[in-house]
Amino acid sequence: MFRIIKELEFDKEKVVYQKEGTEIYLFRPSQLSKRFKDYDVKKNFQIWLKERDRKFKPNHLRVMIDLNLRVRSRPELKKNLLLAFDNIFYGKNPEIELKQLEKEQFKPLLNKLSKTEIESVKKEGFGNFLNSLIVIGILAQLFIIEQEYGYHKESMFGPPTLFFQGWIREFIDNPKEIDNLCMSVCSGQPPLTKYTFKENMKHKKFEKNLKALWYLD
Repeated sequence: MFRIIKELEFDKEKVVYQKEGTEIYLFRPSQLSKRFKDYDVKKNFQIWLKERDRKFKPNHLRVMIDLNLRVRSRPELKKNLLLAFDNIFYGKNPEIELKQLEKEQFKPLLNKLSKTEIESVKKEGFGNFLNSLIVIGILAQLFIIEQEYGYHKESMFGPPTLFFQGWIREFIDNPKEIDNLCMSVCSGQPPLTKYTFKENMKHKKFEKNLKALWYLD
């Protein structure tokens, strides 16, 4: 995926995932708006999500909220989700890492819904998620690459992508309410130190050769 992004042509769309009316595609504009005037036009790229007739640019919260909803409906899959998305962070293929989890059902807990909501669930069959897990995994991968490739500011994290990954871990593992978590992200707060410090090369307690899911100890 990193290679695909580096080779993106200007002003042309590149579809990187397509299934059942949903597309993820990339776009590299040759001209940047004033908001992005300090960005390198050669490294800047846009991530777009198409759902049937809707096209929009998803943001990081889409990944975090989706994963938080999933673990609320299936708490027993928390470690599986954490491990899969850590492996994506370390460079693994999202479609391979999430192949087994994609088969799991993430449905609302009926005992926590009103009668009207229960009827809607039975009629529409919606689940406790925003997109398929594969789509969420690919979006996470793209946001990580976006930060690794184009981030140009000083960061308190080494690598800077650990900021995003720390929040993914916190949204999956932390029992705080989803609105409180979202407020913290949107205000620019870093994730809790417990989810990043041993992997953060700028932290005094940085360690090498950590075991998987070290932050759950």
